[in-house]
Amino acid sequence: QVQLAESGGGLVQPGESLRLSCAADEFALEDYGIGWFRQAPGKRREGVGCISNSGGFTYYNDYVRGRFTISRDNAKKTVYLQMNSLKPEDTAVYYCAAQECDRTYVGQPFGSWGQGTQVTVSS
Repeated sequence: QVQLAESGGGLVQPGESLRLSCAADEFALEDYGIGWFRQAPGKRREGVGCISNSGGFTYYNDYVRGRFTISRDNAKKTVYLQMNSLKPEDTAVYYCAAQECDRTYVGQPFGSWGQGTQVTVSS
């Protein structure tokens, strides 16, 4: 099964940075594209971006493009979300999930959702 765990969230002020991690335990992370998602209070979960299984392709939604960067280290079975220039509207619980992600197709996430990690951006 696809089992992932998110970490790295916290409370920061606007303009600061955080790096989130998405770690795999007992499955081949390198076989999967990985997406990042977030859910703000009172809102539905939305996609942030994704990275292909090899790391050669990334996709970002408009509201984070230029500020967030997704990368992966398959040897460490970890995918990262580097978040710079954080804004209050980035406040949400952030999740990762396996997802088809390549130059021709970005699919829906699959597997079970984890607990996520809370990111709060406030002065």
